Amino acid sequence: MTGRRRIGRETAFEEAGDFESGSPYESRRTEGVETLLGDPKSAILKLSAPMVVSMLLFSLYNIVDAFWVAGLGSDALAAIGFVFPLFFVVLGIANGLGVGGGSAISRRIGAGDKTGADLVAQHTMVIMAAFSIVFTLALTISSERLFVLLGAGSAATLAADYSKVIFSGTLFILFSNVAYAILRGEGDAKRAMYAMGVASLLNILLDPILIYTLDWGIRGAAAATVLSIAVSSAVMLRWMVIKKDTFVSLHLGGFSRDGAVAREILRVAVPASFEFVSIALMGIAINLIIVAVSSTDGVAVCSVGMRVVNIGMTPLIAMSTAVISVSGAAFGARAFQKIEAAHLYSVKAGLLVALLLSGATYFFAPAIAAVFSRTEASAGLASEIVTFLHVMAFFYPAIPLGIFAAAVFQGVGRGRSALAISVLRTVVLNLLLVTLFAMVLGWGLPGVWWGMVAGNLLGDAVGYIWVRSYVGKLVKGVGF
Repeated sequence: MTGRRRIGRETAFEEAGDFESGSPYESRRTEGVETLLGDPKSAILKLSAPMVVSMLLFSLYNIVDAFWVAGLGSDALAAIGFVFPLFFVVLGIANGLGVGGGSAISRRIGAGDKTGADLVAQHTMVIMAAFSIVFTLALTISSERLFVLLGAGSAATLAADYSKVIFSGTLFILFSNVAYAILRGEGDAKRAMYAMGVASLLNILLDPILIYTLDWGIRGAAAATVLSIAVSSAVMLRWMVIKKDTFVSLHLGGFSRDGAVAREILRVAVPASFEFVSIALMGIAINLIIVAVSSTDGVAVCSVGMRVVNIGMTPLIAMSTAVISVSGAAFGARAFQKIEAAHLYSVKAGLLVALLLSGATYFFAPAIAAVFSRTEASAGLASEIVTFLHVMAFFYPAIPLGIFAAAVFQGVGRGRSALAISVLRTVVLNLLLVTLFAMVLGWGLPGVWWGMVAGNLLGDAVGYIWVRSYVGKLVKGVGF
């Protein structure tokens, strides 16, 4: 029996897989699941708000981390900038598995399949464990020579010190991101917020102690990150395995491999991971271009500036994670009007947020730059950081067009479409235009920043047009 109700002008399923009262599915439904299966606009707001808080705390940690590392000098800031692309690869695997597992869980919830949702969660964790072993072994042996080859120069030794510590915690990085995604996939964004908040606040507290009080230097910054993520992972493991009070049940024993479930996860996870990997590769290439037209100080400027930009993108990223879950549940319920409503609402709200961010970034650029150039060792970076932030003020408005297009595609299980959008805007167009502006036209460092803005603008526009066409076909019944 299927219930329907009006949502605005659209008719959508009120309850996906409306099982008889007293069924296992009905008795286990949580507040998060009810939100996920309700009005898509309300669901996006309710799921986004906790994510904004948790991601702001995470971004605050990144800023505080950069603040303390800046006291070690520009080479230390540059070292993190050179490690970041490799770290982004690990985050890419973690995010990809999280998106793949989370979207599959949302689709199972939309279809009323509680057992299937549990099976997806179990398979996601097993895949995560396998990846963590491979990447821990590969990345903890990063050497100073590797970073010399990447153009780190005088920052190579510091980069090697940082990478060996940070990548020793690969298991925790992967587990925490997958667990966050599972919670969001079942609509429990609040507890994902609590776990991320624990990690961020603990990291903020540990940074000055490990970096300066214990005199561990840049290795202390990496150790603070690993320890804080480990504590957050322990909290979520307790919820899912010991208390078992989440909608999705995670069983450690009795695993039985199901190829179809693994393929469903990987169909979205692999492309989503490659999105991050492509961004990481772009970061390496951008660093090389920056060094070619400037110096390692330019990499330090980019490293600091992108931390600020990432804070600005927090509300948009939070909304995109909500769109993935809402779109997945709607797709599982075959309530395609909800997907259209969720996408259009997120783009409109996102554009408003982006315009506000642009104004704030441009206006506060000098004050932000002063925070990261307070020491004698980093004082020379101030004017370049201001220039970077002024240019990046034009970066934000295009983001909603592309990020929500990718979110819809990931939610419905079309991972390759999301990947195509990301590669087009972050790799193909970005590198093409950065090279054109910075090197061919001779604009130097500002050309790098303007190339990044132009590349994202064009790629995001293509993504918006593509997803509107796809959703329109779904609603008309010709795209499924």
